[in-house]
Amino acid sequence: MGLKVGIVGLPNIGKSTLFNAITNSRVEAANYPFATIKPNVGVVEVPDERLEKMAEIFSSKKTIYPTIEFVDIAGLIAGASKGEGLGNAFLSNIRETDLICHVVRCFNNKDITHVDGNVDPIRDIETIQLELIYADESSVEKRIAKLSPKAKNTKEKAIVQEYEILQKIKAGLANAKMVNQLDWKEEEQEIIESFQLLTYKKIIFVGNVSEEDLTTTNENYNKLEKYAKDNNLICIKVCAKLEEEISELSKEEKMMFLKEVGANNTGLEMLVKAAYNELGLQTYFTCGPQEARGWQFQKGYTAPKCAGIIHTDFEKGFIKAEIYSCDDLFEYKSEAELKNKGKIRLEGKGYVVKDGDVCLFKFNK
Repeated sequence: MGLKVGIVGLPNIGKSTLFNAITNSRVEAANYPFATIKPNVGVVEVPDERLEKMAEIFSSKKTIYPTIEFVDIAGLIAGASKGEGLGNAFLSNIRETDLICHVVRCFNNKDITHVDGNVDPIRDIETIQLELIYADESSVEKRIAKLSPKAKNTKEKAIVQEYEILQKIKAGLANAKMVNQLDWKEEEQEIIESFQLLTYKKIIFVGNVSEEDLTTTNENYNKLEKYAKDNNLICIKVCAKLEEEISELSKEEKMMFLKEVGANNTGLEMLVKAAYNELGLQTYFTCGPQEARGWQFQKGYTAPKCAGIIHTDFEKGFIKAEIYSCDDLFEYKSEAELKNKGKIRLEGKGYVVKDGDVCLFKFNK
């Protein structure tokens, strides 16, 4: 499916440091605005211990994990929607992402300047959200102007419905409401998605704290967490500097280090889990001696739809699927034993694939 996450925030709040950590790359993370001018892109594997276990059981030659593409986007400032700073480029880069990871500075450090002079998480959030709203207002007004003559002189349902949705969006934005905060019917959501509006995208907040505040209370992070909770949004706490320091350690060394500082998961693991939850993503597997592979899919997908993720011909010619749970495989250790226990079943076109299913699709060529 190709999940794409944009890492955004004001300048000097730790975006590039976090990007370095989760993608294990090295990009400039300097103490001045616009150190990141062009978006840096990193593709990372989605950690999944289930896939490792399956590869071991099948003695698979290759293990292929699902991936997430992270994009470190230039810092935004007030006025970006009007072209201030690197505004227009920044906003166009966000439009291409599936999810916004909004990094918010929650640490105090007099040696790292803040673009507004002091640390204030809520003000920083509102600065960026207002710029997204202003940008969407401009986009929506252009759409309305183009559609208005048709909408006023037609009874075509699709055109009238789109025009009414745009008017509702315009009113919401005028009241400083993000489009994703408004109530929408399912059929309206499909139309809105085609608009590629910035304020309709899913958002995860990442509070960047100091190492000392990672396992204790922090007034700035508490404000961010409350804001997220009040707006039904996901918020996670990370120390980007610490994440970067441990990014080159082995898995075992990372876990030992995190345990020492009182943390349970890496920033990447928390981000992946949050992104999957927010976007309703799950993982199914295909396994054999050649390769063990994980595939991202949207929760609610049927077997043919999941087969189509591998290849469109699989969906078009779908006949049936042999399916079993990876948990059953871990218990019985082989497909032969799964068959003996009646754990492998045949499913048809209406079957809704579950997270952790192992699938073998049958199709007409």
